[in-house]
Amino acid sequence: MTQLAAVSGVIDSHAHIDFPDFADDREGVLTRMATAGVSDVVCIATDLAGYPRQRALAESASNIWFTSGIHPNSVKAFATKAERAALLTNAKHPRCVAIGEAGLDYFRNPDYASQQESVFSMQLEVAKAAGLPIVVHARDADEMMQAMLTEAAKTGEISGVMHCFSSGAELAEKALEIGFYISFSGMLTFATAEPLRAIARAVPADRLLVETDAPYLSPAPLRKVKRNEPAHVVHTLACLAELKGESLQSMADITAANTRRLFWRMEAQ
Repeated sequence: MTQLAAVSGVIDSHAHIDFPDFADDREGVLTRMATAGVSDVVCIATDLAGYPRQRALAESASNIWFTSGIHPNSVKAFATKAERAALLTNAKHPRCVAIGEAGLDYFRNPDYASQQESVFSMQLEVAKAAGLPIVVHARDADEMMQAMLTEAAKTGEISGVMHCFSSGAELAEKALEIGFYISFSGMLTFATAEPLRAIARAVPADRLLVETDAPYLSPAPLRKVKRNEPAHVVHTLACLAELKGESLQSMADITAANTRRLFWRMEAQ
């Protein structure tokens, strides 16, 4: 593993540590996370069935938080009226910091575009009603995502983060315009990611988050590691620090403060 300077207080703003990939050594994952200087992790939902798992993890440790939402690749079985009620109930938990992961994925499921749009629209409204930010997934859907975020901003205050950002500069600009944050994953470190790094350079420092999206997208120094985990977020942080001309600790402080500001329940406890 590439050696980095010592750092503390890093937040992995998006990981799926409830997935079966971590079942055999979840305690080890949390120990390595702490050793790497990662103080907190947000366990991100992909469907409603995972809510008990995610809640239990967040209740088990003071540095694990969670969300409740329906990923665009999980929408086929959902009738939005019933799911809306469930999401609003889940959002009341004091360690639930956001709605999501929600959004549009026309790469994987283009045949379900209209249903994705319906469920995403519902979750934007739930986030407003709950007074929580929304965690947004966008893949091959820049034009519709811009339109839906613009419309959501017109009809009431909305906050959120474009997670694992890999879209174009125009979507980044629109998201920033309406007050959203931009989160970068290990993709930022890939050799082929210069266009993404150009976008990261342009994002204001007070709108940046870092994440692993674990167990996916191990950063470049660890590409041979099959499973990503929260400890590895420091490599993405180091890349971002270099792009922004900051020290590793300064970038850790900046992104952690941004994460706590966005996920405001983290500050309240």
